[in-house]
Amino acid sequence: MQLSFSERRKIFKSANYLDLTPLRLHKEEVSEENLVTVLIPKFQNRFAVRFIVPKLKSDVFKLKLDELGSAVWLSVDGRNTVDQIAKQLLKKFGDKIEPVNERVTKFLTGLYEQRLITFQEINK
Repeated sequence: MQLSFSERRKIFKSANYLDLTPLRLHKEEVSEENLVTVLIPKFQNRFAVRFIVPKLKSDVFKLKLDELGSAVWLSVDGRNTVDQIAKQLLKKFGDKIEPVNERVTKFLTGLYEQRLITFQEINK
């Protein structure tokens, strides 16, 4: 069951962001260089999917991520918390990604606001 805005807000206010577990909502393509392209469907409506999508050149929007964004996206698997993802990235990229917690939380917040990810704690 989908939670209301106020219920989601209560969860976010009471929880430590680093303890949340992100989940992907969309499929992706991974290139040989380990760069991710997120595939976002153009339509969710069944009518549009049935009658409009077959006439389109492509049925998805493609969002290409850079090296750091791709590393975060690949770490979002439903098992790692935000803190664990930040530690993995710090180990992989070192000082290049400092301040790691702020950058990772800001990036994941952006993905959440664009409805590309959700958090396991919200879906309970």
